[in-house]
Amino acid sequence: MPPDRPGDVRDGERPGLPLQGQPDMGDDGERLARVALMRMAEAGDPVMGRLIARYGAEEALAQARRGVLAPEFVRDERELAQMSRRRTDLDQLVAGWAARRADSVADLSQGRERGARLIIPGDAEWPTQLDDLADTRPFGLWLDGRANLRFSCLRSVSIVGSRAATAYGTTVAAEFASGLGDRGWSVVSGGAYGIDGAAHRGALASQAATVVVLACGTDICYPSAHEELFRAVRSRGVVVSEWPPGAHPTRLRFLVRNRVIAALSRGTVVVQAAVRSGALNTATHASGLNRHLMAVPGPITAEASTGCHVLIRQGKAVCVTSVEEVVELVGAIGDDLAPERRGPVRPTDGLNEETRRVLEAIPARGPAGPAAIAVAAGVDLTTALGCLGALAAAGFVESVDRGWRLRRPDRR
Repeated sequence: MPPDRPGDVRDGERPGLPLQGQPDMGDDGERLARVALMRMAEAGDPVMGRLIARYGAEEALAQARRGVLAPEFVRDERELAQMSRRRTDLDQLVAGWAARRADSVADLSQGRERGARLIIPGDAEWPTQLDDLADTRPFGLWLDGRANLRFSCLRSVSIVGSRAATAYGTTVAAEFASGLGDRGWSVVSGGAYGIDGAAHRGALASQAATVVVLACGTDICYPSAHEELFRAVRSRGVVVSEWPPGAHPTRLRFLVRNRVIAALSRGTVVVQAAVRSGALNTATHASGLNRHLMAVPGPITAEASTGCHVLIRQGKAVCVTSVEEVVELVGAIGDDLAPERRGPVRPTDGLNEETRRVLEAIPARGPAGPAAIAVAAGVDLTTALGCLGALAAAGFVESVDRGWRLRRPDRR
């Protein structure tokens, strides 16, 4: 029986790990092979992804270790590169795989010692939406935290944005994340400074699960100032990584991990982003995966919001200004509609068209006779008198010696 909701675990159990006192049945050849490949090939490597899809992880590992790929695979890869006009040095790529040594048993042992668990495609905790990544699907994922990743991502939204966020940006990110958490939605982000950190804190404030997708091993705290934040996430959410224990972040790995952030959730909200930024890279992945893409507008003078405005102007993202608008887009059709935004309610809103025209025909200063009011309003005298009576009963006008005049607000 699975946990009742994301984050629930039974006594003596952690999601993805065997029950205490029972043998671990998960270290089969497929799992061990994928652990080794996570060392040998870079995450998101499409060539390795196709090799695994065609031959399985164990045979892919055998070919990678020999440094020699099956002739038919090489032929197909070269044809594919020619058709797509990609320049891929397959020999150099394979040589790089073979040069990297991996000890699957040691990685699994080290990961568990540091509190992490490994999931691979086919496991109960594996989020099947990651299969949308096709050739760049993760070989496996290391997880550290009490929440169940698959359950947490069933109803989730990614919130991303600039590291150099303004106070406006961090406030919006935190409020959106908190509001989503209150409505039963999890928040996915990258754990970085600025918008990411604000989003995770907002989700935690609402007692909701939140998912941090790292560009390094789950045992590496990057940025180091977020150690307390990641500890809080592990207690209620989950920290996720495609890289084995001890792996440190690189610029390329930040860009690679963005596709996982986009794939895990139903939609991505870009709160603040420069014209060239990692957040827009995540937005590109979200669009390519047919996920909902949303952007928060900001002041036109703020450079931090320029990327959001570009997404909106190009029609790539939907402009959102509230949590309700986000939920309406990613939620169930017809069930999560955002309330229509209206201006302030005025006392005259309930008047019909003729009565409103009669009211507007009364001079702002001084009284006017009913005939003059009827002509100005474009109605007959009988209609004007009836409307004036209704307006008097409602306290808008009053009858005086020389006709009708507007009633002062302090006398209504």
